[in-house]
Amino acid sequence: MTQAGAAIPLQVSDALQKKLAKLGLRTEDDLLIHLPLRYEDETRITPVGDAPWGEPVQLEVVVASSEVQFRPRRQLLVRARDAGTGDDVWLRFFSFYPSQRAMLSEGARLRVFGEVRGGFFGAEMVHPRFRTVAQDEPLPTGLTPIYPTTAGLAPAALRKLIARALDKADLSDTLDQDTLGHLGLPSFAAALHFLHAPPPGTPVAGLQEGSHPAWRRVKFDEVLAQQLSLRRAYRARREQGAPELKARGELAARLLGNLPFGLTGAQRRAVDEIAADLAQPYPMQRLLQGDVGSGKTIVAALAACQAIEAGWQAAFMAPTEILAEQHYLKLKAWLEPLGVAIAWLSGSLKTAAKREQLARVAAEARLVVGTHALIQETVDFARLGLAIVDEQHRFGVEQRLALRKKGANPHQLMMSATPIPRTLAMSYYADLDVTVLDELPPGRTPVRTRLVSDARRDDVVAFVAKYVEEGRQAYWVCPLIEESEALQLQTAQETFEHLSADLPRLRIGLVHGRLKADEKQATMAAFAAGDIDVLVATTVIEVGVDVPNASLMVIEHAERFGLSQLHQLRGRVGRGSHGSSCVLLYAQPLSETARQRLKIIYENTDGFEIARQDLQLRGPGEFVGSRQSGVPLLRYADLERDADLVDAARQVAEKLLDQAPERAERHLKRWLGSREELLKS
Repeated sequence: MTQAGAAIPLQVSDALQKKLAKLGLRTEDDLLIHLPLRYEDETRITPVGDAPWGEPVQLEVVVASSEVQFRPRRQLLVRARDAGTGDDVWLRFFSFYPSQRAMLSEGARLRVFGEVRGGFFGAEMVHPRFRTVAQDEPLPTGLTPIYPTTAGLAPAALRKLIARALDKADLSDTLDQDTLGHLGLPSFAAALHFLHAPPPGTPVAGLQEGSHPAWRRVKFDEVLAQQLSLRRAYRARREQGAPELKARGELAARLLGNLPFGLTGAQRRAVDEIAADLAQPYPMQRLLQGDVGSGKTIVAALAACQAIEAGWQAAFMAPTEILAEQHYLKLKAWLEPLGVAIAWLSGSLKTAAKREQLARVAAEARLVVGTHALIQETVDFARLGLAIVDEQHRFGVEQRLALRKKGANPHQLMMSATPIPRTLAMSYYADLDVTVLDELPPGRTPVRTRLVSDARRDDVVAFVAKYVEEGRQAYWVCPLIEESEALQLQTAQETFEHLSADLPRLRIGLVHGRLKADEKQATMAAFAAGDIDVLVATTVIEVGVDVPNASLMVIEHAERFGLSQLHQLRGRVGRGSHGSSCVLLYAQPLSETARQRLKIIYENTDGFEIARQDLQLRGPGEFVGSRQSGVPLLRYADLERDADLVDAARQVAEKLLDQAPERAERHLKRWLGSREELLKS
């Protein structure tokens, strides 16, 4: 027995250590929680003549002959006879080692496991699992666990390593009996022994569906480790000092008084929550999420007002220059008339202009708006108290931390127009406070979505012409800038040329990420002013662009876009008083995944429902993206099926951190000990 909580390094050869490391197995605890993918029933022998085709069975056979054939392809063909009945069965191997061929020589007695099916010569098994046995060798009494493995690591060898770890490991529980009883969970030791070595008579089906109490315990422990890691980081940040941004609210009141619209109830709640956070002596870590057009920017502007009135600076960082510039122009129009000095930083600024803006950031600028340029070493803030990050999922963890390091532990407000399902937010954003804008401002008109095959492109072009004749404007979005023979997609440049030829009376504009900043700015300004009828663009206009008169969105090769992108792009229209449409042009044939995505976006307009279904399609790891560098992903728990475990784990995590920190530490080391980066606050 080892000391509780201590990570035991694996005592194996260097060669085996490298193979195990590929599976993430570096300690004895890692072996304990390396659980079976499935189980196979080797407790009985089935005669060849009784074997149901297409179902896994175990046969005991004697090799009659074995030869390598080269037609129609290289293969090892083994003729075997049932050890009891003498019936023939053929074993076919398309890849094999010399050592395996030697084991399959004439006269060898084997137990083979696999599916029997009909072949050219009769009953056959393709690539069965096999081992040599002695005559009358006893059968196993329990199911055989099948683990994830890697090349060069035999399943039997991995099973022995895991069994050895199970015998000598510390399996003491990190949960008390009251918690186990309340949740209806077995002890950790009982769960692991059951999953690694199911007792005789255990049915395979009950184990593989994952609903067995032993599986529930493992899933709960995994989610609990994630919650403990994130909640501990959250608490550690709250112990750090931060500027108390207390203000009377005069600047915010003046801004609201100048606006041509009022705040929604959801916006007022968000403003109040953020204002309370900013006045605390510990740093705010809040995620403001809301659907497209829910009004996050004005909430962020009011937060900036509080920081500025309290005598500090605010920084506003966005992932693309077009989006950052949209924010800059809007914030400048709102705040400069109130006497707030605003600076602008982007990578495309000329040297002299950049030098001037850097001097302003270090001196009189109260609000600084920009791209990644804000986190460059040459940028020195005079007194940064609030860092606002828009579309935060597009930035890595290190980039967001770099902005925080520009000040004296400033408060941080992160924003996202990609709605996050509740279970995902609880599981992967437990280190943040989350505010949701669940109400759209009045005046937003529903967007009608149409699915159109690209074979009807001429109809869509005519539809665009009709919209423009009625005095409105349109976007036409393409996924690529340059020709790609591999994908054979229409490009923005080609589309611009075709539309210019097909619609000679219309004013067609083109914008993409490779244009110079002043060219992009001029094109966007012309579109906003109504001097361009149709704007052909790449996804640079996915977020932040606000032109109320643009009421038609055409998305080229919509099957190539993710659900979040499609929803964001569709949100660029429907911002005015006119009825709006989004046309999704798709190319046949559609893959099943693309068909599902288009069906979801066609049938739903609610961003949270789209996000929920997107999560089901993609899984949490891909959904949350780069934001989650440093957050343990889930291997066993499923956020949809096991949502109740996430709720319970969050409560238990708080209890452990408060009442039993030593058990919380032991639980973290058991589940995350070999991944030290996940144990750092």
